[in-house]
Amino acid sequence: MRNVLEYILFICTASLVRALPRTTALSLGGWLGQLARHLQKRRAEIARENLQRALPELSPAEVSAAIGRMFKHMGICFVDMLRLDKYHGQRDLERYFSVNGIENLQEALALGRGCLIITGHIGFWEAGTFVLPQTGFAFEVVAKPMRNPLVDAFFARMRQASGTTLINSHNGARNILKSLKNNHVVGLLLDQHIKGPGSVAAPFFGRPAHTTTIITQMATRYRIPIVTAYSYRRPDNNYEIRYDKMFFLEGDLSEANILANTTLLNQKLEQGIRHDISQWFWLHRRWRQCCGT
Repeated sequence: MRNVLEYILFICTASLVRALPRTTALSLGGWLGQLARHLQKRRAEIARENLQRALPELSPAEVSAAIGRMFKHMGICFVDMLRLDKYHGQRDLERYFSVNGIENLQEALALGRGCLIITGHIGFWEAGTFVLPQTGFAFEVVAKPMRNPLVDAFFARMRQASGTTLINSHNGARNILKSLKNNHVVGLLLDQHIKGPGSVAAPFFGRPAHTTTIITQMATRYRIPIVTAYSYRRPDNNYEIRYDKMFFLEGDLSEANILANTTLLNQKLEQGIRHDISQWFWLHRRWRQCCGT
């Protein structure tokens, strides 16, 4: 019953923003994001703490301004996610997305081993579910199911609307390998807290952050090319998509080398976040301690 009630509230909100013109809907999203900053004061404090510790060179005023921009940005991106299936065709691709580095994906796939796209909750990270199928790539994205299965089904429809395939993150390694063997592109968000077996505390903005090692081990063992990708929102609410030059994780599967390679991936994400610190999800408890939350 709780799931049903949550879904009714959610779908009413989604229906409203989906009925609005894109410009109006995204403006509403920005307003809702700014409102959320005042309604979710605990989350705002988490963001403040994360920013102050990750970027101690920022003044309190700069931190506060970044938090304000981040909440507005997250509101806009949330609304655009609710409308994701409304993007379709070459016309929308050219109108709303500026795509750079497609040749890097093509170079990676030419090796016949598939390609891992590594990114995080940076910019409009859902953009690839439209952009990559539209540009001719077989694209699969690893996603963690949401707690509410009704809401999860809605977002699954949005992500798959343009031809993207979803891989359940629970026990997803086998399906990832299968996709790579078929020479597909597989996208993953690597900036989430993962603790326990299959993870390591790797530096991220100078502090240890529990990070999955499954992708590190897979890419190292099978020599899978990796491309980092980012989708930054511009002031006009269009998107700048960037696919960086491919690279490989070198060395063996020793604990020391797994840590080194996982640290490298975290460094790549850190560089992407520093490009615009207001477009990363600083609300997330990324640096949870071993014995606390």
